[in-house]
Formats: sequence, structure tokens, C-alpha cells
Amino acid sequence: MAAELVEAKNMVMSFRVSDLQMLLGFVGRSKSGLKHELVTRALQLVQFDCSPELFKKIKELYETRYAKKSSEPVSQPHRPLDPLTMHSTYERASTVPRTPLTGPNIDYPVLYGKYLNGLGRLPAKTLKPEVRLVKLPFFNMLDELLKPTELVPQNNEKLQESPCIFALTPRQVELIRNSRELQPGVKAVQVVLRICYSDTSSPQEDQYPPNIAVKVNHSYCSVPGYYPSNKPGVEPKRPCRPINLTHLMYLSSATNRITVTWGNYGKSYSVALYLVRQLTSSELLQRLKTIGVKHPELCKALVKEKLRLDPDSEIATTGVRVSLICPLVKMRLSVPCRAETCAHLQCFDAVFYLQMNEKKPTWMCPVCDKPAPYDQLIIDGHLRHQWAPIQPQRQRWRWQHAWGLWRRWRHNGQH
Repeated sequence: MAAELVEAKNMVMSFRVSDLQMLLGFVGRSKSGLKHELVTRALQLVQFDCSPELFKKIKELYETRYAKKSSEPVSQPHRPLDPLTMHSTYERASTVPRTPLTGPNIDYPVLYGKYLNGLGRLPAKTLKPEVRLVKLPFFNMLDELLKPTELVPQNNEKLQESPCIFALTPRQVELIRNSRELQPGVKAVQVVLRICYSDTSSPQEDQYPPNIAVKVNHSYCSVPGYYPSNKPGVEPKRPCRPINLTHLMYLSSATNRITVTWGNYGKSYSVALYLVRQLTSSELLQRLKTIGVKHPELCKALVKEKLRLDPDSEIATTGVRVSLICPLVKMRLSVPCRAETCAHLQCFDAVFYLQMNEKKPTWMCPVCDKPAPYDQLIIDGHLRHQWAPIQPQRQRWRWQHAWGLWRRWRHNGQH
């Protein structure tokens, strides 16, 4: 049954939109949506409700799809060549039975030796060491498991598969096992997959290719969905973040297999694997309070300089008005903060700015709507000492109110 389930999933992944619509219509499910939504819906159907009739329909659609390409009966869906391994040995070894806790019963280090983790066996043209990904404030990199590697299409099909294998060292396994839980089932130390454009001109932000699906060993990993768009004619946006694979991996010496399915539409992408430690907004706030406080005298000097250089002022100005209300949450500032690159003196609240970017990272200044990344944030030491911190009992209800105001502000700013 497990073999049939894997076979059915692979066939579904090769379907076109028309095939997916026919399959979903066969079981009375919704046929509307983008292709990635249809694929997700069909895979969930296979995973949780794969009856003999459904499997027969999938096989029928698949055989019809490839009838012109081959007259032989289809016993297993076509798989593109492995661009990250390029080893037929793995395909022969992949038929070896697996155990649920330790993974495949085969000694991959003996087979591959130094080639494990995709470093030595990659064709020179697919390695992209010159591709750099931007540093993310909420992730401290501990190890690089797979250097940036280009996703190379192996045929003319729009849907491509790029598998790779890697194994964790005992030290890495211990780091994961002994790390604290950020929330139930989510460890602070994680193995994450990052994808970006294969552009070497500057550090790249995470960017998913079309029709992306990530499979870890035998299970598909959830990928962030699209944010709905209320503006006519504007495509929904997808938040591109590192994909946490830890919960689906073998935390042992066993070898893990990751398969990235992606749409080949002309653009070039690179993937990389990292062992990271995820930080919280509280930890970033504490770090900012330690190293990011600007001395009060320097802040006073900045005010005087801005007043001196004001070209619009025809008379001498002896002061400047700065609101003590945070533009994010419309409440009193507790930790006044702004970016060094901002031209204004107005501050926003660092506590809520970090919490909101933890939920939805945009790193845009709420005052001037220009980039305000974490490494450019400063705490205004002069404003910070003008009033006592807000009382602890008021903090309990501020976050829910603040998050609603932030979403409303971002919505109005974009639309």
C-alpha cells in the first residue's frame, strides 16, 4: 500500500492543470484555483483518502497523459534525472527497505564517502558558491549543509524534480535534540531549506520558484501559502521564508533525501541547506538594548544638526516636536527606535516592530515607509530617558491591539 501511495503522489506531481481538474472533478472536489493549489489539493486527497477507485483514476489519467510517449504499460511514473546527485547508484539503493526510526537500511557513507551532502558529486556548472543569501535577523547560521546549488532542468517538462541526499553529524543531531522548543514540536535549532534566484550581483532574498513542493524522505513539507490580495488585477503574494525540514528528518546517522519539485519557466534558482538557530523577538530586543542604544548626547547633537541644516526655515528654530505616540500601534512609546538611515527624528516602538516582523517580515519603517533592517536599528537614548517605562500590567493587552493596527496600516499602505 505504501508503494502505491508513493506511486500515486509521483503521478499526481506530473499532471497538468487539465489532468488535475479531471481528477478533482472525479471525486467532487473544487477544480478552481492556480496550479499549485490544485496540486496541493490532489496530494492531500491521495494522502488521506486514496481509495482503489481513486488510484485507478490517477493511473488512467497518467497513462493517457504519456500514451504518446511510450507504448509500454506504466508501472511507475517517469522521474527526471537527479541534477544534485547524478548517481544511478542511489536509484538502485532507494529500493532497499526502510525502517521508520532509522531510515534506509543501507550504508550511504560507504557508497558515497566524501560525496555525502552534495558537495563533491555535483557537476561544476551546478554549484553556485558565488550566490549569497541575505542574512536573516531571526536565524543564526550554525553550519552550511549544502552550498548554494543551481536547480538544473533535465528535460523540456515544465515540472522538474531535483533530489539530493545528506546526513547529519552526531554533533548536529545533539544540537537539535538538546535545543529548546519555541512552540510544541518546533525546535530552536533547525535544518532549513532556502531558495533564491541564481543572481551573483548582490546577496539574494528568499524567492520560491513556481509550483514548488518539498518532499523530505516520504512526506511533503508545508510551504507558506499566498497572502490574499483585495486589489483587482494584483496577484496574491507568497511570503518566501526558510522552510523548516527538521520535523520530517531522521535525527540519527541515517541519510535523508530531499526532493524539490519546481516549475521550469525560464528563471534560474539555487537551493541551499543550513543548520540554524531561530531567535525570538525578545532575544533580538535584548541584543538591540545591549548594542544598539545611541548615547543621549549624540541624539541631541543630531537634533541640533537637523535644525541648523533646515533649508525651509526662514527664522531661527530652537526646538523640534517629536510625538511620543508610536505610529505602529497608536500608543505610548516604550522603547523609542528608528533606523540610522531614516532622515526623520520620529521614533517607533522597537518591541512591537520586532514582534510584527517576527510574524510577517517586511522591515519597513512605519514613519517613512523605507527599509529599516534590524542591523540598522538604533534606540534613541535621549527619548528613552524622558519618561519611565510603561507599567507591566498594561503590556498584557497591548499586543492584540497592536497587531490589528499593524495589519490595517500595511493594508492601507499597499492598497
